[in-house]
Amino acid sequence: MQIVTNYPNGVFNWVDLTTTDIAGAKAFYMALFGWEAVDTPFDGGGFYSNFKLNGHSVAGGGQMDQGMLDQGIPPYWGSYVKHDNADEIAARISAAGGTLVLPPMDVMEEGRMLIAIDPTGATFGVWQPRNHTGAELVNIPNTLIWNELQTRDSAAAQTFYGSVFGWTAHPTTDGYTNFAVNGRVQAGVIQMDERFDASIPPNWSIYFAVEDAAATVARAEELGGKTMVPPTAAGEMGTFAVIQDPQGAVFSIIQMNSPGDPPPGV
Repeated sequence: MQIVTNYPNGVFNWVDLTTTDIAGAKAFYMALFGWEAVDTPFDGGGFYSNFKLNGHSVAGGGQMDQGMLDQGIPPYWGSYVKHDNADEIAARISAAGGTLVLPPMDVMEEGRMLIAIDPTGATFGVWQPRNHTGAELVNIPNTLIWNELQTRDSAAAQTFYGSVFGWTAHPTTDGYTNFAVNGRVQAGVIQMDERFDASIPPNWSIYFAVEDAAATVARAEELGGKTMVPPTAAGEMGTFAVIQDPQGAVFSIIQMNSPGDPPPGV
């Protein structure tokens, strides 16, 4: 088990859940993935949950604020890209046609973050680590293994993320496109077509690795989750499925046919 202590710039380093019922969500994910939750209180009330596996951070989660509840925003998983200078990235986002939803701000002593929307409509975050590195375990069962942009304008997205993070696009033979940072493939983009319901907005989807996709789907349903896409072959990579948790947040799982890549920046 390799523990990540320092991510390269431009690599996804964190995912977290924003939900309408953090207590219910914690129970679901702890039972599904074997995580434990360590809660950090906020000044003025509330808390942020740091999900851990074998004592190491793998993801986070928090209660949706009242303003978001009033707008009817559904629960969601968010993805964050690591960079040592969030303010520099904020300027690049604006210059490349993106929109800053939350300008760079300090999160106690843990780090600095921003939230933005790319020109195709997908939301993403940037995390500048200080005390909090991000996910300390990745690419092993029950941890993050992949981030995938689902968009209706793949070409515009490739241009945008190339300008902001220096990602290079590498099309595959099946119409998929991989994003690489300094030669390391670390995310993908898929053009949303007739396979996608028109109501689904552009988004960054997350994948957790699992040992047995069928068993994980069955367990998720026992815990109150819903299967959106049943276990399905993902080419030579493995078997994936899409699950909606009991509160409504959607995530994917994948059972790899071979071990995942070594973690970045260990």
